[in-house]
Amino acid sequence: MKDMLSCKGYFGSIHYNQKDRVFYGKVEFIRALVSYEGRDGETLEAAFSEAVEDYLATCAEHGT
Repeated sequence: MKDMLSCKGYFGSIHYNQKDRVFYGKVEFIRALVSYEGRDGETLEAAFSEAVEDYLATCAEHGT
């Protein structure tokens, strides 16, 4: 998919807030709202991967 991040089969959007000079996004195609942000591409990708890991850990804790 164009303009999306991917990690472990999950996809994340990429947006830029010019006023705050920050990249942000959310994990797409899931029911929960899981968001992340970063100051550049590297930190955005790291935040996305961490968000996916946290989401998976939460799902495992709740048995979903």
